[in-house]
Amino acid sequence: MDNVTNDIARAPLPTPETLHRRNRLGFQVGRFIALNVRFVNMIFKGDH
Repeated sequence: MDNVTNDIARAPLPTPETLHRRNRLGFQVGRFIALNVRFVNMIFKGDH
């Protein structure tokens, strides 16, 4: 169990810019739409 704690402690922290983007609603909506478009394209192409 101690090994897991050490791995988590050494994990890189997100930058302030990354945290800012994660909290912006417009950015999240854009990512959501882009992800759904990718899924729909995969379904129509049949590459899933």
